Amino acid sequence: MGLPMDDAVVIQKGKRPGEPYVITVNCPDKTGLGCDICHTILDFGLYITKGDVSTDGIWCYVLLWVVPHSSSSIVRWVNLKERLLSVCPSCSVSFYLNEPSPRAASSPVYLLTFCSRDRRGLLHDVTQVLCELELTIQRVKVTTTPDDRVLDIFFITDNLELLHTKERQNETYKQLYDVLGQSCSCELQLAGPQYDHLHSISSLSPSVSEELFRCELSDNEFRTQALSPDMTQLKKASVTIDNSLSPGHTLLQIGCVDHKGFLYDIMRTLKDCNIQISYGRFSPVNKGQRELDLFIRLKDGKKIVDPDKRDALCSRLKVEMLHPLRVIITNRGPDTELLVANPVELSGKGRPRVFYDVTLALKTLGICIFSAEIGRHCTSDREWEFYRFLLDENCRFDLSCMAGRNQIVDRVRRTLMGW
Repeated sequence: MGLPMDDAVVIQKGKRPGEPYVITVNCPDKTGLGCDICHTILDFGLYITKGDVSTDGIWCYVLLWVVPHSSSSIVRWVNLKERLLSVCPSCSVSFYLNEPSPRAASSPVYLLTFCSRDRRGLLHDVTQVLCELELTIQRVKVTTTPDDRVLDIFFITDNLELLHTKERQNETYKQLYDVLGQSCSCELQLAGPQYDHLHSISSLSPSVSEELFRCELSDNEFRTQALSPDMTQLKKASVTIDNSLSPGHTLLQIGCVDHKGFLYDIMRTLKDCNIQISYGRFSPVNKGQRELDLFIRLKDGKKIVDPDKRDALCSRLKVEMLHPLRVIITNRGPDTELLVANPVELSGKGRPRVFYDVTLALKTLGICIFSAEIGRHCTSDREWEFYRFLLDENCRFDLSCMAGRNQIVDRVRRTLMGW
């Protein structure tokens, strides 16, 4: 018999227009809960302005102030509450008896295909519809035909778990036709074996792989790409550990230039390292800087006193803050290709809204996407989500010129970072 969960997640609207919404999560604790909450909030296009979290190891209390990243964003607050409830550990008798809860079945993958006349920004407009419908893009294959038509294949999952119903399918068709026009053809069905064939991406040259997936930033980072002032500021990130202020916890202090998903990047890293957060405070941004203090401990309840473990954690956190997303432009034969990569959680979750942000940046720049694909790439120490976009040469940028390429990389990176 379960305990009531009605008040596990409460979302309150700001008292005046423009004020942040306040999200309160009050539920049983688990390692990585902060990461799951931040992932969900980022997936809804929201930005965390400040927050507090505390737990006794059994029950946790999280308080977050959030605002939409864009004033034009449509936020379904009721659906956000349902999604946050889904990541909270169950308030059931099995939890209190330390019995394992049954694993939730993975969401079925659907194949969405459509063919329509091509135009600038089309791919982003479709991506925006899918995001607003809470349909998550798992894989995509986009191709432009010689007669200026696009054939797009999306593998998607439904966060609402309703895509098997006729009503949900009709809602999806309607919103897609509103964007694509009634002359397009659109089909939705359960994915078959073809989904597995898109899990890997065609190989990269060793030099491109080294530049895209290397662990740390060097002083001559992106020899072929100029760094914007914002990116050079990221190199000033600080991570310190102090064991003298608490008898039972390690104090982790982090300071960095603020960016979209900053808290998610920290929480993701701690989750992957099996680090528990007992208390944390996320301060409001001050002159573009974000600071947070976290009292943490290992999963066994002990402080992090081993020097090697402390150094490894600090180094890992700094890498994640300095380089949360990789963006480069390279040549693919005679064509120009934009490459974007981000690390995947150990749980298998990728970063939310990367495809959305990249297509938005390219739409803003007036650049058509000739083809696009998403997949996974494994290096020796981790898995990456990987995006590649073949760019149409007919744009206002000279893609053979380094200055033109740098402008594109800078705009894409700034959009991904929320600058």
